[in-house]
Order: sequence, then structure tokens, then C-alpha cells
Amino acid sequence: MDTLSYKTQSVTPDKITKEWVLIDATDMVLGRLCSTVAKILRGKYKPEYTPYLDCGDNVVIINAEKIRMTGKKFEGHQYLRYTGYPGGQRTFTPADLMAKSYKATMKNGKHPLFIKVVKGMLPKTKLGAAQLKNLHVFNGAEHTFGDMNPKQIDITKLK
Repeated sequence: MDTLSYKTQSVTPDKITKEWVLIDATDMVLGRLCSTVAKILRGKYKPEYTPYLDCGDNVVIINAEKIRMTGKKFEGHQYLRYTGYPGGQRTFTPADLMAKSYKATMKNGKHPLFIKVVKGMLPKTKLGAAQLKNLHVFNGAEHTFGDMNPKQIDITKLK
């Protein structure tokens, strides 16, 4: 019996194929949606998944304004941030981050609420930061990545 046939085949960076995925966030629960998006960004749904390479897809989320949270979390849940100075602990709610996403100074495709939630689900390394750059979130139904021809998927079918 040839034992060399049982070697694990890892994908190399030149063989990685990245696709563009479009997700409609209408009436979806924020945490459940973001956990699936984090798996897509990491590439865990692909058979050639390699933990130390960025083999995930690019994700475009539309209708982010129609997201929902269970219970009273939209106004009651608090995220913490620390400035580094004494007395510099800041708190903000998901409603604050949603209001911040409508400001004209925000970069197109960068939604602070989704970035905060998905960032917590990705690795805390340079690889996680690179994978987070593949996430683009828009409040409305229009997005700027139409020329990439993203395929629309139903994430309720994914596990």
C-alpha cells in the first residue's frame, strides 16, 4: 500500500479562487447573519479551506438598515471601547453605530455595526484584518460592486 497517497493537500496562494457573494440582510438577526458571514469570509464553506491563508470570498451585504436584533438589544446592549487614557472608557449601543453609518463622513461600504460584530468573530491577527477588508456593507439596496457580478445566496440554507 502506498502511504504517499494519503497526504493532505493544502491549497497554495496562487490556486485560491475568490468569488463575490451578495447577501440581502432584510429582517435577519444581526448575530446569526454575521456568524455566517464570518465563515464565508474565512472560507470555511469551501472544500479547499486552509486556516492560515485568506481563501474566503468577498461579501457584499445590502439592506443593512433592515437588520433586527432580538429582545431590547438594539437600545440596551452596550459595547465598550477604551481610549487609553484615565477615565477614557466609552460605551455605545447598536443604535448609536447604526446612526453613525448614515453620516456623510463614513466610507462607502463600511458599516460600523457590522464591522464591530464580524471583527469579533474573525481571528485577531493580520489574517483576520485582511479578511475583514473583504466585507462591504450598504444601508440601501444599491451597491458599488455591480461590475463584479456577485452571486446572490440565501444564507438560511448554509449551516
